[in-house]
Amino acid sequence: MEIFGGFMVMMSILSFFMAVVWLIMPFVVFTIKGKLDRTLDVLAGVERRLAAMEAQLGSLQREQRLPTAPLDEGAAPPNGLAPQGDPSLPLA
Repeated sequence: MEIFGGFMVMMSILSFFMAVVWLIMPFVVFTIKGKLDRTLDVLAGVERRLAAMEAQLGSLQREQRLPTAPLDEGAAPPNGLAPQGDPSLPLA
């Protein structure tokens, strides 16, 4: 009889903890899901802003690369330096 009573006490304690976990766990899961959704929304906004900044930077670089007056192919530039390639960094 004493073994049965000890087993019942052990089961009641275990069931109490399981009930607490069963009642609390949905709130924990939905809170984590809400935070994750918010983080993904913020990340999508950051990605859109970065894409807009890259587009603006690309258009500015294209504007800077356009020559104002065409040079003769054999002539050196007015400052005496040889023309260089694209000084920008690759965006990919």
